Amino acid sequence: MPSYFELLALIVPVFALIAIGSGARWAGWISPDADSSLMKLVVNVLYPALIFDAVLGNAALSDHRNVFWPPLVGFGTMVIGIFGSLAIGRALGFSKGHGLRTFAFAAGIYNYGYIPIPLMTGLFGQESIGVLLVHNVGCEAAVWTVGVIVVSGVSLRESWRKLVSGPVVALLLAAGGNLVGLDEAMPEVVRTVIKSAGVCAIPLGLITIGATLTEYLRKPSQLFSARVTPLACGLRLLVYPAVFLVLAKVLPISPELKRVMLVQAAMPAGIVPILIAKHYGGQPLTAVQVVLGTTAVGLVAIPLWLRFGLGWVF
Repeated sequence: MPSYFELLALIVPVFALIAIGSGARWAGWISPDADSSLMKLVVNVLYPALIFDAVLGNAALSDHRNVFWPPLVGFGTMVIGIFGSLAIGRALGFSKGHGLRTFAFAAGIYNYGYIPIPLMTGLFGQESIGVLLVHNVGCEAAVWTVGVIVVSGVSLRESWRKLVSGPVVALLLAAGGNLVGLDEAMPEVVRTVIKSAGVCAIPLGLITIGATLTEYLRKPSQLFSARVTPLACGLRLLVYPAVFLVLAKVLPISPELKRVMLVQAAMPAGIVPILIAKHYGGQPLTAVQVVLGTTAVGLVAIPLWLRFGLGWVF
């Protein structure tokens, strides 16, 4: 089993790339105007290329359990987090109009892409990424339906439209390609271009995230809330990891999906609630307090949960 410091070594490069993005923003090398363009490039081109390359021809996806269960688990764990945070936040005095909905969404959504992908690769190899990305379809569904409805109260029909995206199209194309043997027929030069684009997705995405978060670092006194930050860390990095690891141990799922759940259990809050809170009339500062607090504490907590999970789940 990897030691704590070996697991920490897998995480440090992820946070280092975020720090590089932040440093580039402070230096003026990445302007605020570039954030939207860079994120569109990542989400619409590079991340779909990563998904397509990881799913097409992936032997793990020949197991039907790795097609049916991963999206269901992704959706279910997100919903558990959102409604669990909503109930606990309400019980502890949060209220609508004063951060309850944004807190519930931000604390309930774990980082399901940019941090776990390099961790899965380091722990279990490149072939493990395919199941993770199928799992993430369920996460996306939860974010753009349950999550958006909780934050804004928009209709289910309106929120579902967000699921028609580059990553989902890439997954469907790759899954369909597996059925017809596209992996064998695709010219090597095409596969090389797709692989090269996919390799750029995570580093550029993390750098862009670091640049985006820097806008909030300019007022450091607002980044910590005595109400929001400790509760978010307690839920996201203590309560939910325990729940997810129990589910990973008892559910009738494949070993590949157990590995995904083990890594996702340890994750801090995802950054997407900040963007959604901005767009749908939530409270972005509350989301920032959740994301930055859980990410900072996660640098210490993630290796601990991974080490415990590796020894207990398997």
